[in-house]
Amino acid sequence: MSRPTRPSRFWETLAVVIVKPLSTLLVKRDWRHGERIPRSGGVIIAANHLSWADPVLLSHFLFNNGRWPVILAKSALFKVPLLGRAVIGLLAIPVDRGSDEAAKSLRVSAQRLEDGCAILFYPEGTCTRDPGLWPMAGKTGAARLALESGAQVIPVAHWGAQELLPYGEKKPRLFPRKTFRVQVGPPVDLSKYAGRPPRADVLREATADIMAAITAQLAELRGEKAPETPYDPAGR
Repeated sequence: MSRPTRPSRFWETLAVVIVKPLSTLLVKRDWRHGERIPRSGGVIIAANHLSWADPVLLSHFLFNNGRWPVILAKSALFKVPLLGRAVIGLLAIPVDRGSDEAAKSLRVSAQRLEDGCAILFYPEGTCTRDPGLWPMAGKTGAARLALESGAQVIPVAHWGAQELLPYGEKKPRLFPRKTFRVQVGPPVDLSKYAGRPPRADVLREATADIMAAITAQLAELRGEKAPETPYDPAGR
């Protein structure tokens, strides 16, 4: 039995009616290479993470480029009255970070990819702690998902959400109006890992390739040189 790749008309309409006008009101747009987003088929959209606002702004970008973004969200959100119904209706995937249930979210993501969904994935797992706001060393979930499913990984870099809502703050900085910049890169070449068992070293290497692709797009977007070595919050 086929499963939906988009929410029901009710939930999609509700989200679009709220998100698109709000996003348009809050930020100006500088969107680049949206044509690199595949219009069909299962795909992993791998992005940097700067702010609690960027999932909403990126969702607007992806929707305008023909894809409904399936987002991985904290499992606690699914238990909040009304909000829980909304995130379920919008096809979000629950994640229990730091628990055995985290593997379950990857299994659900793999199923969604097989169904033809576009999964918005933050390989860092949280907003960056890098002092310069560059992408950190990533976790291996996106790489595992890509290698096991064969889905393309599309690197997406963005800049500006952190000016609207800095990490850790609850009140947005509305004025002056910010610009949300997005740049999409070509698919990450993971062909050298084909046929190799997903051991820890393989997953780390593939993850580094994904993060390097995101960082390269961000460096071009910012017009700056990225650090040679990504910040690792674990101090490895």
